[in-house]
Amino acid sequence: MQKAVIQLETLTCPSCMQKIHNAVKSVEGVDKDSIKVLFNSSKVKLEFDSEKVSIENIENAITALGYEVKKSQIKAR
Repeated sequence: MQKAVIQLETLTCPSCMQKIHNAVKSVEGVDKDSIKVLFNSSKVKLEFDSEKVSIENIENAITALGYEVKKSQIKAR
C-alpha cells in the first residue's frame, strides 16, 4: 500500500467533501477506511494499492466531478 495526498484547487462546501469521498471510495484498489477529505486545507489523504490502481485513476475520479487537482504526492509505506 502507498499513501497519497492529493491537493485540490478548492473545496467550497461539506457537500463537495462528501461527493469527493464517495468518488474516491468507489475506485477499486483504494483502502476505503483510509480516505480523509480535509475541508480547510482542500486535501484528500488516502492509501491505495499501486498494483490495482494508479494515482492518475484516483485523480480522474475527482476531476470527473468537476474539481481541479493541483498536485499529488505519493509516499511509499
